[in-house]
Amino acid sequence: MPDSSIATAKTRTRKPKLDRVLADAVEQAREAAEESGDGIGEHLSVEAETDRVVTHYFECTLPGYRGWRWAVVLTRAPRARAATVSESALLPGPDALRSPAWVPWADRLQGGEVGTGEVLPTEEDDDRLMPAYQLSDDDAVEDIAYELGLGRERVMNREGRAETAQRWYDGDRGPTAPIAEAAPAPARCGTCGFFLPLAGSMRQAFGACGNLYSSEDARVVSADHGCGAHSQISEFVDTTPQGVDKSEIVYDDEGSELL
Repeated sequence: MPDSSIATAKTRTRKPKLDRVLADAVEQAREAAEESGDGIGEHLSVEAETDRVVTHYFECTLPGYRGWRWAVVLTRAPRARAATVSESALLPGPDALRSPAWVPWADRLQGGEVGTGEVLPTEEDDDRLMPAYQLSDDDAVEDIAYELGLGRERVMNREGRAETAQRWYDGDRGPTAPIAEAAPAPARCGTCGFFLPLAGSMRQAFGACGNLYSSEDARVVSADHGCGAHSQISEFVDTTPQGVDKSEIVYDDEGSELL
């Protein structure tokens, strides 16, 4: 006796037999498709869905629906010789021209895309934030802050701060930015008089540039970032006229007039 589970598996994977009565009812399927819409082209194929159920496919000739197909499902009762239309629909084929898959706005939004006048709501369960009172280890402080409603409602948690720090460090305000690599090696922001350290755990690694003449002014930079406007730049390079490379003087006298 064969194993019952094997026999069941073979039954489930058995390819349904194409019903000849339904397969030959091409014109009936075409009429059903024409009742559903326009652009019915040539008959493409017929496929067996299950016993006594088949789907006829017709080419769609509507503009803008390249690769789409009209599908008409036919069926019949046991021992019946007449086909019955179950449903018809316009469906995309394997090579159909379709619009891109929908991507939620939260997955499409890129850094820095929220502009002037635009509003971006923050999710209640944003994994970068946590209740502000959790920053305190003192139960008495937490109770008072909660009762009085002091401070911000939410603050960045450790994960959010670490993600932000890494993004800043790898970006245009980190040590590998072109402006930092072009600056003298000792000219790092952390030793500059215009460097304004951030508060909290970010203080040791980041600060804001306060040098009016630097291209980094009012921007957050890493402590090991750098530029040519360091407050002690004269200690690192010769800034005297003798130490500054000057271009050759060229006189343009083509437009001159002899007097």
